[in-house]
Amino acid sequence: MALTREQKTKQIEDIKAKVSNQKSMVFVDFAKVPSKEMFGLRRSLKEAGCNLKIAKKTLVRIAFGQSNISFWNKIKEVIPGQLAVVFGVEDEIAPARLSNEFAKKQENFKILGGIFEKRFIGREKVLELASIPPRNELLGRLVGSIYSPVSSFVRVLNKIVEKTN
Repeated sequence: MALTREQKTKQIEDIKAKVSNQKSMVFVDFAKVPSKEMFGLRRSLKEAGCNLKIAKKTLVRIAFGQSNISFWNKIKEVIPGQLAVVFGVEDEIAPARLSNEFAKKQENFKILGGIFEKRFIGREKVLELASIPPRNELLGRLVGSIYSPVSSFVRVLNKIVEKTN
């Protein structure tokens, strides 16, 4: 069913609003993925502070043009079929990580590329981003590495006190 001009304008405005609020984007091809699986992906993305937008490539191109995103030519080269855009609103890495996890379960779901720090990145770079652990885990590792020398020093001091007694 064809969209009316009003519906197209509304979709373009919606895409522009999401583009202006995003920290990163991942472009995915979702052809032949069951809708039930897509609803599950949407739910997990929403819990992580991300959005999934399915739109016609032409409308995405127009919205990107109006949002001053100038590298559509690079993007359109990697988009063969249907297009969905995963927007990272709260976390820059979450769209890549969640898309990659879903792609491992669903062979028809393909990561095509993305936008990170206002630059277009290829599929390989998106997969590298997906391998970065979540922020909380990284903070935990940092605290552990800071705490480790202190705790070792305290153990050494305790051994010295035990030997003197």
